[in-house]
Amino acid sequence: MSSKVSNFSDLIQRVTASCLLHPLAGVSRADDFSTADEDEDYDNRAAAAEEEDEEDFKIHTNWGGGAGDDDEEPPRTMELEILMGQVFDAVSSMKRAYVSLQEAHSPWDPDKMRVSDVAVVAELRRLGLLRERFKRSVGGRGGTWGVGAATLREVVAPYEAAVAELKREVKAQQAEMDNLKEKLKTASLVSGKSKGKSRRRVSCTTQVAVAPAVELFEATMSLVKEASKAFTSLLLSLMRSAHWDIAAAVRSIEAASSTAASFTATSFTGGDSLTNHAKYALESYVNRKIFQGFDHETFYMDGSLSSILHPDQHRTDCFTQYRDMKAMDPAELLGILPSCGFGNFCFKKYLAVVHPKMEESLFGDLEQRRQVLDGHHPRSQFYGEFLGLAKSVWLLHLLAFSLDPPPGHFEASKGADFHSQYMESVVKNNKVGISMVVGFPVSPGFKLGNGSIVKARVYLVPKN
Repeated sequence: MSSKVSNFSDLIQRVTASCLLHPLAGVSRADDFSTADEDEDYDNRAAAAEEEDEEDFKIHTNWGGGAGDDDEEPPRTMELEILMGQVFDAVSSMKRAYVSLQEAHSPWDPDKMRVSDVAVVAELRRLGLLRERFKRSVGGRGGTWGVGAATLREVVAPYEAAVAELKREVKAQQAEMDNLKEKLKTASLVSGKSKGKSRRRVSCTTQVAVAPAVELFEATMSLVKEASKAFTSLLLSLMRSAHWDIAAAVRSIEAASSTAASFTATSFTGGDSLTNHAKYALESYVNRKIFQGFDHETFYMDGSLSSILHPDQHRTDCFTQYRDMKAMDPAELLGILPSCGFGNFCFKKYLAVVHPKMEESLFGDLEQRRQVLDGHHPRSQFYGEFLGLAKSVWLLHLLAFSLDPPPGHFEASKGADFHSQYMESVVKNNKVGISMVVGFPVSPGFKLGNGSIVKARVYLVPKN
């Protein structure tokens, strides 16, 4: 009896070793996604290894449950090899299809994208069928097959995780594609024969979707103020670290502006500290640069007239873009689409706000500027803070052009009397009995279609 037990244990060990042999051979193939020549070389090496191992790991047992030839390879082992080969082939094909899908984004190739998308989905379905087939096979078999199945699950687990990750990426790309397809479909309807009818349908949708946009506009303007303050504070901190003469720096960056005289003559003579003067002067400079062109649908980056030619459709597109972009991280968005409309806006405004001499003095080089000129978005803290401001202004711009009628844009002028209905002071006025006027505007104001006012922020100085 003890001899029989020993022989049975030895048989189990040999069976397990044989089961492990072939999955491990398959694993080496999983990493082989290169060329047809490498696949052929792998097949030759695998065939030679199988012939060599066949002599050492012959298992004289009946895997099929009935009489069988001891010299033939166990049927279930062959089934396992075939299944693993199909799994690896499917993963390889899906990876190639996904790479093709990514390449279709830049340059944009809709036909190639559709073909790649179909290929990725087909391979995912193929993998799903193989998984179900494997589960059915394992569910109906036990004994030694159970040991091999457990080992197979361990081998396949990393690839299942990779497939899940690819599914998530494909889903994100699919969402982006669906959004673009919807925009293309709507644009085609507007320009087609049913132009009038489609306009009426879009206009009706716009009225429902854009109804809360007035309140959203006011809330988004608050975000612009906070982002503007944050970026200006960082800029002022970097100036101090670089040992700048703050007063001279403010006068220098405003030398070409119409309010330069007000800074040199009045801004630094009030009761507030030089720091407050500089902070608001810098914020005024940044806002004037970044809001320049706000009244045009693309900030004058091109000559588009969609808001005039197709007003209903343009309003719908703007609000759709606002909803799509609101929750997105600007750096991640620009990592995928660096030259989209928002990306070009960031390129243009960064070069306008940050002078080359300013950047070189603050950072010791012009590396960030070179990256921007090359069409890339730097990954620095400074540029990240700038993206936060740029995104908030871009969202405000989208909301403005989604409203009907669009908000009226206004800005207080130097020397104007203070009107609390349209303006708010950035500093408290503690000078009782002293008449105050606008020293310089800090941020613009807007008059909305429902009659409400988003007040312009101003820096007040004593009236001469």
